[in-house]
Amino acid sequence: MLADRGAVVVDADRLARDAVAVGTQGFRAVVGRFGSQVVAGDGALDRRVLAGVVFDDPGALADLNAIVHPPVRAAIAERVAELEGTDAVVVLEIPLLVESGRSYGASQVIVVDCPEDVAVRRLVEERGMDEADARRRIAAQASRAERLAVADIVIDNSGSVDHLRRQVDALWEELRRRRE
Repeated sequence: MLADRGAVVVDADRLARDAVAVGTQGFRAVVGRFGSQVVAGDGALDRRVLAGVVFDDPGALADLNAIVHPPVRAAIAERVAELEGTDAVVVLEIPLLVESGRSYGASQVIVVDCPEDVAVRRLVEERGMDEADARRRIAAQASRAERLAVADIVIDNSGSVDHLRRQVDALWEELRRRRE
């Protein structure tokens, strides 16, 4: 929604996918660590299989993060440096910000929040996950309380899309005022 309003969004999840794309050092490192079982028929990583491996094993998750996080951090830093000195509102979309323990020089941390039961329901209904898998993924991440503790601004995403949109509109106006 912020991108639709003109923000430049640096998406850590997209950068993470790029870091382990076929042919990259990250891809080779993931396959080297987890084996050919994590490679799909098309030759790319089978994210569902990989998730099943790492979300059941904290050590495996730490190994995956050690492979993926360094190139993602470097790509974020590079993109932010490219935008330095512009009047762009830059949004770093980093789902694992708390887990990484990094602020990336952000002037504010905005947390989009909803209760765990809402998150689980959405993962099941919108992404087709089974409930147990959704709960394992949530359990492997920072807790809601940990995310809220680092927030400068909290956007409540427990309601309708219209409710969310109104909050994003207000946030955008505030971000634009600060930029002026």
